[in-house]
Amino acid sequence: MGFQADEVTKILKSRIKDFKPDAALTQVGEVLKVGDGVAVIYGLKDAMAGELLKFPNEVYGIAFNLETDSVGAVLMGDTTKVKEGDPVHLTGRIAEIPTGKELLGRVINPLGQPLDGKGPLNASHTRRLEIRAPGVIERQPVKQPLHTGIKAIDCMIPIGRGQRELIIGDRQTGKTAVAIDAILNLKGKNVMCVYVAIGQKQSTVAQIIRTLEEHDALGYCIIVSATASDPAPLQYIAPYAGCAVAEEFTYNGGHALIVYDDLSKQAVAYRELSLLLRRPPGREAYPGDVFYLHSRLLERACKLNDKLGGGSLTALPIIETQAGDVTAYIPTNVISITDGQIFLESNLFNSGIRPAINVGISVSRVGGNAQTKATKKVAGKLKLDMAQYNELAAFAQFGAELDKASMAQLNRGARLVELLKQPQYAPMEMEDQVASIFAGNNGFLDPLPVEKVKAFEAGLLSHLKSKYPAVLKDIKDKGDLAEDTKAKLTEACQEYAKNYY
Repeated sequence: MGFQADEVTKILKSRIKDFKPDAALTQVGEVLKVGDGVAVIYGLKDAMAGELLKFPNEVYGIAFNLETDSVGAVLMGDTTKVKEGDPVHLTGRIAEIPTGKELLGRVINPLGQPLDGKGPLNASHTRRLEIRAPGVIERQPVKQPLHTGIKAIDCMIPIGRGQRELIIGDRQTGKTAVAIDAILNLKGKNVMCVYVAIGQKQSTVAQIIRTLEEHDALGYCIIVSATASDPAPLQYIAPYAGCAVAEEFTYNGGHALIVYDDLSKQAVAYRELSLLLRRPPGREAYPGDVFYLHSRLLERACKLNDKLGGGSLTALPIIETQAGDVTAYIPTNVISITDGQIFLESNLFNSGIRPAINVGISVSRVGGNAQTKATKKVAGKLKLDMAQYNELAAFAQFGAELDKASMAQLNRGARLVELLKQPQYAPMEMEDQVASIFAGNNGFLDPLPVEKVKAFEAGLLSHLKSKYPAVLKDIKDKGDLAEDTKAKLTEACQEYAKNYY
């Protein structure tokens, strides 16, 4: 039986149609010059912005400047291994990082390589370092509280899930301590935490990891570290890497908190790269797009709508000021992007008020929406009272004669300031905060000497836990302060105060 010509033709055509060549064309460029963590490459005309470039000796770079006849790249590894004339290959991939639950409890660098000596990550999949921030329609209002466990913040400058709250202040004013306290308070609350260390000393990062381990908090944390000894490109991409790792939980319906410590150092690293690649400098020698550097990062923090799973990413960026100057370029930029700021002041810190929060300048632009009803009821006027007290205290310094009402306000204010002091790594539960502030607002502390306020507070809370546990449980479960609960709380305070005075 002979072959039918049309059948043979049909088979051949289908084979040709399905043929996939094994060989792939890749463009190869050549290093023209290299140094200080950047390289200029000739011949990569098809390079994409942000594409990974492969250099010899397993060194990778990211395409940073796309010019007519050359590409400026930032190098992500040991720059001494790259020399002029080396071939550079396009990878066709935008920079990515491994993500997933496998990273919990681990310390990685911004390239996703482990730094903790606990073996490979075995991550399930990867995410791009940079993605488009969710649009207006994809979000929903921030209305769920994210408790930090710090009385002064939860009562006066509340933070909600999906908010971006800036922590700003001079060096050594307790900025990192506030962020670490917030992480410790989220233990057992189903919120994953990512701590991004940018340009910190290695000893500082090691100390933070030790603190998290001691408080049994490392299990729900991921540390992304680009220390001061790492090259500027790694410090520049570290926040984006951390954000990509955190988004893995957000986009799967979970909740995440990310701390960027600190973005001033990222801006300095970005300035260094930009100047080395001959980008024109602007104010304070930063490049013109330094605002976009932070806005495209911080806009990724959000509360997603229910259709997308209702996940949230809360950001706590940290900015270091020089001599309390919040009007410098980078601080004003980040203040304008975020939903409020917690301003920590050296004078308050040095006078023993810790956390050293300046109530007048600090603000949360989400406000009471991110508070439980119970906290809102007891702390509604607290911020205003504290601001008035500070003003009155400044006036009273001049030795002016004060009327009875002003004296009472001064006395109450001094005791509230003492009440809001809190030691490091000792976050408080919401119901304890409510009971504590309730006692202060209702005058139970007024007859006490200021130095006995902390002892009274500790005693009152243990009295409530032993004799009135139902009151605290009711506040915790309902998140509200009902009239009958309020009456019982008043009764408990009166009973304890009678025996204390």
